[in-house]
Amino acid sequence: MPRPALLAHDLVRTLGTRRVLDGVSLTAAPGHRVGLIGENGVGKSTLLRLLAGVDEPDAGHVTRPYDLGFLHQEMPFAGDVTIARVLDDALREARADLAELDRLTRLLADTPEDRPAHAELLETYGQRLEQAQEREVWDADRRAGIVLDGLGLGGVAHDRPLGSLSGGQRGRLALAALLVRRPAALLLDEPTNHLDDEAAAFVEGRLRELPGVVVVASHDRAFLDAVCTELIDLDPAVDGPVRFGGNYSAYQAHKHAERERWEHRYAEEQEELEELRRSAGVTAHRVAPDRGRRDNEKMGYGHRAGRVQQQISRRVRNATRRLEELERTQVGEPPQPLRLHVAAVAAVAVEPVETGEAEGPGIAGSDQAPNSEPVDALLVALRDVRVPSRLHLAHLDIRSGDRLLVTGDNGAGKSTLLSLLAGRLRAEGEVRRWPGLSVGLLAQDTSFERPDRTVRDTYTYALGAERAEAVPLGSLGLLHAADLDKQVGRLSVGQRRRLALALLMAHPPHLLLLDEPTNHLSPRLCDELEDALGAGPGTIVVASHDRWLRGRWNGRRLHLRSGRAHADEIGEASPRGRPLRC
Repeated sequence: MPRPALLAHDLVRTLGTRRVLDGVSLTAAPGHRVGLIGENGVGKSTLLRLLAGVDEPDAGHVTRPYDLGFLHQEMPFAGDVTIARVLDDALREARADLAELDRLTRLLADTPEDRPAHAELLETYGQRLEQAQEREVWDADRRAGIVLDGLGLGGVAHDRPLGSLSGGQRGRLALAALLVRRPAALLLDEPTNHLDDEAAAFVEGRLRELPGVVVVASHDRAFLDAVCTELIDLDPAVDGPVRFGGNYSAYQAHKHAERERWEHRYAEEQEELEELRRSAGVTAHRVAPDRGRRDNEKMGYGHRAGRVQQQISRRVRNATRRLEELERTQVGEPPQPLRLHVAAVAAVAVEPVETGEAEGPGIAGSDQAPNSEPVDALLVALRDVRVPSRLHLAHLDIRSGDRLLVTGDNGAGKSTLLSLLAGRLRAEGEVRRWPGLSVGLLAQDTSFERPDRTVRDTYTYALGAERAEAVPLGSLGLLHAADLDKQVGRLSVGQRRRLALALLMAHPPHLLLLDEPTNHLSPRLCDELEDALGAGPGTIVVASHDRWLRGRWNGRRLHLRSGRAHADEIGEASPRGRPLRC
């Protein structure tokens, strides 16, 4: 029984007044793993929803396998559903295959071979058996346990409701359910956002083993390299979306060269257009019927005038014809890519915007006034801090100008530590802060109180008109101009996250806390954010599982391990770039 392909032809999708997808086609054969890449908002999630049948295109059509699984960016299960029920649903098709094979086996045993129905039953049994073998149904329950262990969920009780799980655990459970199902086509939207190194490597291996179609939208550069057999870039290009057969690293070099060719062609055509318009205008003036003869034309004018006029008229016609053709066929101007402009904020004076309440006496030993900019100061000191079942940290000091990267497995307490540093979480032990310390936190889950408010109005309301005017939202390079008048509730997950990052950048606090900052950012913005984190004033603490970010990090490191913390493993004078562990 041949495995089905996933086919999309000339898909068009308009959201509001913006055409997100314009004639996009896709063919994904079994065994092929297609990566969708591009900036946030170019239509990756929209295309996945159309392929999955969750949304309908305005034009075009999709032919999809009957057995399709779709991983959303946001959790698709209700909060009162238990883990056991999610797993039962994932195993439902495998158990149905086994039950049907048992039924067909009994029917075959009861049907004599010389009966016409026997051949039909035998064919039906063969098709069901092939489907069962492809799904590995006899090993499904054991495989479910392996998948849960591989995604760090093996120790979670199956009677727990999803509402009691963290966002990362819910995302990993949704992914686990799809890997257990092994559908004929698997559509994944940012599958590695909540995965640590081991879990990411596990998922990469599982996806490479699948015999069916895989289409994945991701910004994880290491994941794209490890999994995808081809890429489709939805960013604007001179000839539409680009399909590239090869890994992500090779495509980056290809894309850079393509962009340069586009810019060069556009510049050449604009130069030719300008020359043609000038030439047509000048020559047209020279053949104007009321133009008087120059003195040097009067002698013998009647003899030569007709021939000269014909030559000039021919040049006018040729220039006009070429001008009309080029205006009709010229390539569009290459859109300016989003670029992170930290320099836009550098010249603007910074005042504290949020003061964390100290849980103990302020840190003494400085004659600086509260709310002044800390210089070479101890901003936060933690001693024997405990958040039951979530974090135990023996000793941590954060000084002004520090760059600290917090790593560790899921559940080790990275987000808990950032919430504690932000003053959003109480803990046992000693927590001391610089008096008047301003703290900003970019959390993993981004929401706004007024989703009906536009991006521009949200930015102005949060910062105040004076600050918003001093640092215009468009100057930060995190959102396209076309998105500034959208309602916040209509932004993609990545766009909402970039708006939250823009608010922090526009009025930088003394201590900036970033929880998985590269989630939902394009690879280019990830690179530029990583570069920005290492420059300029301020103190930054980043919690991340991003393998590329960790490889480029030059500051201090703190590695958290679940259930273990020892003061002697953290040194105050640890050399720059050397891991601290607890």
